[in-house]
Amino acid sequence: MPVICRFDIWSGITVLLLVFSGCENEIVPDPFKPRNDHEAYLHSLTKANLLTTALAQDWIDASRGSLEFPVQIEVPHQEAFYFDPKEPKANGYLLSAQKGQKIEITLANQNPDSAKLFIDLFRVDSSEETVLHHVATAQPEYHLIAFEPRLDGEYLLRVQPELLRGGRFTLIVRVIAALSFPVQGGSNRDIGSFFGDPRDGGRRKHHGIDIFARRHTPILAPTNGYIRFAGERGLGGQVVWMRDRSRDLTLYFAHLQKISVTKCMQVEKGDTIGTVGNTGNARTTPPHLHFGIYQDGPIDPYHFVAYTDDEPKSIQADPDLVGQKVRMRRTGKITYLQSQAKDKKHTLDKFQLLEVEAAMAGHYRVRMPAGDLGLVADKDIEQILQPITEAQLISQVQLLDRPFEDSSIIEEITESAEIRILAKDQDHWYVDTQNGSQGWMISRAP
Repeated sequence: MPVICRFDIWSGITVLLLVFSGCENEIVPDPFKPRNDHEAYLHSLTKANLLTTALAQDWIDASRGSLEFPVQIEVPHQEAFYFDPKEPKANGYLLSAQKGQKIEITLANQNPDSAKLFIDLFRVDSSEETVLHHVATAQPEYHLIAFEPRLDGEYLLRVQPELLRGGRFTLIVRVIAALSFPVQGGSNRDIGSFFGDPRDGGRRKHHGIDIFARRHTPILAPTNGYIRFAGERGLGGQVVWMRDRSRDLTLYFAHLQKISVTKCMQVEKGDTIGTVGNTGNARTTPPHLHFGIYQDGPIDPYHFVAYTDDEPKSIQADPDLVGQKVRMRRTGKITYLQSQAKDKKHTLDKFQLLEVEAAMAGHYRVRMPAGDLGLVADKDIEQILQPITEAQLISQVQLLDRPFEDSSIIEEITESAEIRILAKDQDHWYVDTQNGSQGWMISRAP
């Protein structure tokens, strides 16, 4: 039978004093160190005993939902959106990026009173199960994130204001090449051979891209770095090896006509390191620069230097409709972004009620009453300021908060009451009553 030792409070205190008398420092818990402002804000809610409130829980749910159900966008991208201060909300955006690109994300605040925003970027790791790795946080005063992907993959952007703050914002996502083009006056159309193309009858692969230009065209350093080797070597003829320490890359320039740098020389972006030629095993081909990049082996240099249209299309849809209820002005197509529907496109009936979440170039991102998210053309929707028709009820009906079976009753509308029908959703009308209430009723009622 185990022996249970008991001692009174004074003997316990004596033991504690003996234990601590032999310690130079007391042992205290490590202070909380947030990884980003979003975590710091969440911790502040905890310290203020607000985390259990319904409002704070809605804020946490919105944050989680933006990561679980993000909107997929193609870069470059621009949109105007609205955060209602009364409704905790967060936007999640899923975008693809490739190694060699530089992604710039800016968020412009359209409000006279600055709202604090938490802007965080995560890399999506789906090797086994989806894991999000935090990449960067925008500084509160700048609302800017610029990053260069280490790997081809998907990235998730979360934008969320603090509680009871909101307003109108413009999101701009640009994509540019991480390095400048290495041949003066050159462009994508001058690239005539690509990474992985077969060489020597398929016995080896091309470990770079070939940029064709006139002989003696200047070759420019595409970034800051230093020269590791400059001279004649093997199949490359006159070559230059350059080191980009900031990106842990080695850049290779081959078939030069003339070399303008020497070993160990520091060069800056735009400096001339040589001229285009066809030395080495390129003497039977037109003059060109063979440009390669190495990082634990050869990697495709195309996206590092290829020009991309980094300016997104301007917003043509009306930003003032963001946050507003609208209706389809005619039967039209919606492209689903988040839906249980198998089809990516679906036809919406005339007068279908929608809520605008963002305005873009010729499109709106809208939410259906059931929660499905999609894109509609700006020409297909209209405001609900004017009623579709007016009607007089022939019997008492219930005004509902949603067009579903589990909806709640807002009020009872008496027989002979006048209503204004503004929009519809399946077998429900969205109406405006005589006393100014808006809600849903079964469409067969009037």
